[in-house]
Amino acid sequence: MEVKGIITAMVTPFDNNQNIDGNATRQLVNKLINSGVSGIFILGTNGEFHLVTNDEKVAFAKVVIDEVNKRVPVYVGTGGNSTREAVALSQKMEELGADALSVITPYFLVPSQREVLQHYTAIAEAVSIPVVLYNIPKHTGINLEPETVKELAKIKNIVAIKDSSGKLDNMEKYIKVTAEEEFAVLSGSDSLILPALKIGAAGAIAATSNLIPEIDVSIYEYFIKGELEKAAKAQQEIEVLRAVLKLGTVPSILKKAVQLSGIPVGPARLPVAEPGEEVIGKIREVLEYYQGREIKFHC
Repeated sequence: MEVKGIITAMVTPFDNNQNIDGNATRQLVNKLINSGVSGIFILGTNGEFHLVTNDEKVAFAKVVIDEVNKRVPVYVGTGGNSTREAVALSQKMEELGADALSVITPYFLVPSQREVLQHYTAIAEAVSIPVVLYNIPKHTGINLEPETVKELAKIKNIVAIKDSSGKLDNMEKYIKVTAEEEFAVLSGSDSLILPALKIGAAGAIAATSNLIPEIDVSIYEYFIKGELEKAAKAQQEIEVLRAVLKLGTVPSILKKAVQLSGIPVGPARLPVAEPGEEVIGKIREVLEYYQGREIKFHC
């Protein structure tokens, strides 16, 4: 499995009772695949992994894996603070048929780099499928240091890192220290898709592609073709959505936008509140903007 292209950091659809909505999940999966994404990444930050029980994670992963049906790789988030729990969940997801795992660094307790190295090594050794490291220091309080990533990249089934630090120089360091390994660096910051590709990243795990996958995919495709001016224009286009995403707690704005576009992904799980009417008005303006650019929504 080659890790590359635009992989959607998919939201987790809920019904109005805040239970996982299987039908909406299948709708969203098919929209994304039909739009040309290179993979589906579930149970990440925008997938509200931190608000979903392990039993729900398993049930949700079953639906996604079944619906995707090997059309694209499915990356499943299995990280947590407890190494034992992360190992058990990772093994379960492998059993279900996940193509790869994504493992966020432990959070809240802020472990040392040595402890993180041990944590990831134990998880990788417990499964046979690929493992993608997930670095998001803004929310975890810890940055995976390049030297740690260099050591982890030597482990056969640790194949990539999603870097959501928002720092291009951080990604560049990862690319340099893993140059001798079969290891992919992916941008986890949608604003840096094209800049990351230019310095050697293999692609991006992009939340904005829940709503505008065609635009995100075009950034990658234009870059591969060497059409950098078109790639830059597409990169700029996603800023219209990113500006409104800042008006609420993740992923409330994104889910409302997807819902208003025609796929009933429901609200974020409490305590995250739904956006108010003023913000909803701004979301509708964003949808109108993209509809004017012939982005096909389901509404």
